Amino acid sequence: MAVYSYKINLSTKGFCDVHDITPQLREILSESGLREGLLSVILAGSTGGITTIEYEPGVLKDLAELLEKILPSSRSYHHDAAWGDGNGFSHLRSALIGTSMSIPFSSGKLILGTWQQVVFIDFDNRSRNRTLHVQLVGEK
Repeated sequence: MAVYSYKINLSTKGFCDVHDITPQLREILSESGLREGLLSVILAGSTGGITTIEYEPGVLKDLAELLEKILPSSRSYHHDAAWGDGNGFSHLRSALIGTSMSIPFSSGKLILGTWQQVVFIDFDNRSRNRTLHVQLVGEK
């Protein structure tokens, strides 16, 4: 059993800025040389999310509109009163979507559906530099 650790660095715009990280994850898996195992990716932060979606403009717009309906960026949250940074909505969106996921791989390929991509979403109210931590556990 082998363990490999990598990082993905992203520059984001905030406000539901979506990044397809599937190509980077595939490259990391290939570089590791592992054939069977599990890939985990996490944001060490509380204003972004990691999930899967079909990465196409219509569904990306639908997702942003849905999140705005559920957790509007225009309303005041208790977090905003405590910190004054106006990003309470981004913390709640992050808690809803989650900041990590694990994806099995077999024969050196991620097990994902045909139209399923892994995405990072920046929910914050400003641009940021983000680091995603990727760890693979498996066998060659």
